[in-house]
Amino acid sequence: RELLPPWLVIVAGLTGIVLLCVSTKDVPNVVGFLQYGIVLDAGPSRTILFLYQWTTTKTNKTGVIRGCSSCPVQGPGVSSYSDSPQKAGKSLEPCLNWAQNEIPAEQHSQTPLYLGATASMRQLNLTHPILSDGLLAALTGTLKSSPFSFQGAQILSSPKEEAFNWVAVNYVLENFFKYDWQGQLVPSGKGMAGVLSLGGSSAQLTSELEEEKEAPKEGVRLQLYGQTHRVHTHQCPCHGTEQLRSRLLSVLIQ
Repeated sequence: RELLPPWLVIVAGLTGIVLLCVSTKDVPNVVGFLQYGIVLDAGPSRTILFLYQWTTTKTNKTGVIRGCSSCPVQGPGVSSYSDSPQKAGKSLEPCLNWAQNEIPAEQHSQTPLYLGATASMRQLNLTHPILSDGLLAALTGTLKSSPFSFQGAQILSSPKEEAFNWVAVNYVLENFFKYDWQGQLVPSGKGMAGVLSLGGSSAQLTSELEEEKEAPKEGVRLQLYGQTHRVHTHQCPCHGTEQLRSRLLSVLIQ
C-alpha cells in the first residue's frame, strides 16, 4: 500500500543481486574495514554499473549494504550489439575504469563483479541463442580482464529478476531489519511489501507466500538475515506500459 518514488527504486538498483548472488571472499574482521561490490544491470535500453559497499560485520549472516554511486554505460542495451558482440564488451570499459578509481587499489582483487541481463537478452536467447551466447562470451571476456573478482555474467530468468526487485524494495523500506534506540540492528517486525513492476509488454506482481502454503515450482526461496522467504511472481501479459499506451490511444481515437 506504499508507493516508492521512481528515483528511490532506481537508487536501489539491483540490491537483491548483491545480497543473494555475489559471493565475497573472507577478509579480516577489522573495525571500519569496507568491502565493495559491483553489479552491472544490463537492461533493454542501457546498462548501468552500480557500486555498493558494506562493512565486514554481518547481521544474521547477511551484509548490510548501501549503494555508493553508479556509472551509466554509454550506448544502447547489450542486446543491440548482437551483430558486433565485441563492441558490447568494449562499451563497458569506461565504467570499469571509473570503478577502479572509486575503489582502493588494494581492494580490487577482493571486489566481486557480476553482470545480470534481463528482458531483451531473454528474448534474444529465445529467438537467436547463438547470438546471445556470443554476446555473453564477449561481455565475460571484458569483465574477466578487469582487476576485479569476476563472479559471472548471466541472463536472469523472469522469476529471479522479480525476486531481486522484491528484495530491493523491501530492503529500501527497511522491512528486513531496523535500528533500535541503541543503534543496533534488530528484526523490523513489519510485514513484507508486495511489488508490482510494469514492463513494456507485461506486468509482474511479486509477493511472499504464506507459510502454510506450498511454494509453486516457479517460486524462489530466499535466505536473508536469518529468515527464509518464499517469493512467487504472478505474470500479467499484455498489461505493460506500451500495451496500456496503445489501449489509451485507441480510446482517444475512437
